[in-house]
Amino acid sequence: MLKYNKDLIVYAKELRKNMTPWEMKLWNWFLREYPIRFQRQKVIDNYIVDFYCAKARLVIELDGGGHYTDEQMQYDATRTRILEKYGLKVLRICNLEIDNNFYQVCEYIDREVKQSLPQSPDGDSPLVRGSE
Repeated sequence: MLKYNKDLIVYAKELRKNMTPWEMKLWNWFLREYPIRFQRQKVIDNYIVDFYCAKARLVIELDGGGHYTDEQMQYDATRTRILEKYGLKVLRICNLEIDNNFYQVCEYIDREVKQSLPQSPDGDSPLVRGSE
């Protein structure tokens, strides 16, 4: 079970109602119907991550232009290290990639999910076998 700051729950709910255009696109066109469940604006530790897949232990963060300042990059690196201590893999995806290479982004996420899922004795992941 992941530790989380209960004080952030209300804010996370607000963020779900007011997603960025890039979050809406990724959610509505891909993650919402993905065969493995993703959650939006999930509170983990003292952070709210954009998307979280518990089964694959995967976090997806969409980064706009503000994420490329020195200060924000240091904050994001610290945040990533803390999330990784929970055994999570963090994928950081630039909003421009959502705009310009959406299908490649979806393929990348799909590959990462499949690689992160526990394997069955026959070598297939549950997603490949269609169990979810």
